[in-house]
Amino acid sequence: MNTLPEGLLLDSLQRRMHTMHGLYYQAVESMDLSHVNHFERQGVLPIAFSLFHYTNMQDASFMLITGVTPVWNDEWQSRVQMTINDHGKHKTVDEMIHQRIGDYDAFKEYQRTVFDRTENYLAKIDPNDFTKVLITRPFPPMVASTYSARCAGPEGITVLDGFECWLYQHGLRHMGEIELARGLVGLQGMTS
Repeated sequence: MNTLPEGLLLDSLQRRMHTMHGLYYQAVESMDLSHVNHFERQGVLPIAFSLFHYTNMQDASFMLITGVTPVWNDEWQSRVQMTINDHGKHKTVDEMIHQRIGDYDAFKEYQRTVFDRTENYLAKIDPNDFTKVLITRPFPPMVASTYSARCAGPEGITVLDGFECWLYQHGLRHMGEIELARGLVGLQGMTS
């Protein structure tokens, strides 16, 4: 099997994360709170869910990758005023359809803080760290059914898997939801 030079792999990941974050910034700047908190109908999550879920999950996943404490805390909650102070990963759609953002500007500040921290870390990471195993096999039940478990190599989920699955792939998935939901509130998608 051929392997990519470490520098090429790192450069690609840095550019993809930066570009994806840019799509999130474009999305939040082209929507207002009425778009983000719009309730379409039962079973359809509001944009507020996708925005907070992904940002908060990137914050939590960053801790699993780096050991650095998440940014989100009670002070951020009091500023952003999420209706449900939870990313919702282990909650049902019926519970999370009630997710709303209270202070949109504070949310955007939280989002930028999380995204900047990730990009700053990637700007300094030693590519040799990509092979460090974060979760070994056999995986615990909560991990075993995840996308990252399906992608993992024989040793388990590595730092690179974490960046690729937990941050990049997960972010694109929710950006797709946001782009679709923008049509429900009368806005256009952002990419072709």
